[in-house]
Amino acid sequence: MKDPYIFDFLQMGEKIRETELERGLIEHIREFLLELGLGFAFVGNQYHLEVADQDYYLDLLFYHLKLRSYVVIDLKVGDFIPEYAGKMNFYLSAVDDLLAHPSDNPSIGIVLCKAKNRVIAEYALRDMARPIGVAGYTLTSSLPREMSGRLPTVDELEEELGEHEEHSA
Repeated sequence: MKDPYIFDFLQMGEKIRETELERGLIEHIREFLLELGLGFAFVGNQYHLEVADQDYYLDLLFYHLKLRSYVVIDLKVGDFIPEYAGKMNFYLSAVDDLLAHPSDNPSIGIVLCKAKNRVIAEYALRDMARPIGVAGYTLTSSLPREMSGRLPTVDELEEELGEHEEHSA
């Protein structure tokens, strides 16, 4: 599994909410699929599952064409915590029972979080029978090097706007 995933195409700062991250990935689905790798087909976001008369929503659901299995991605903007493994195990069981065809392979889970401690992730996943991985992601909060110096700074923009307002008054 890839680790970390690089989401430079999102152009978001470090302090984002999970809904903003999800929305950005969906808006840039082509780039996101390229970052995931070959064989992924997008099924849906906030994919609804009903289990025992309760509603659950998968952040992102994919199907991997070569592996012949569903891939559930749970997005987290903070560090990985052990509870995420239990939640993912539940999601995978539900997807296998409710969505998967008998000829499909077991579903795969990816908890995609801002940061992870390898030891905590290993302990949380050690005795899990289902294929679950934990991966980090990075966001770009600054301009790419080749763009640096070509665009005005915030101070230059504010100065220009201030001069523009003075001339138009």
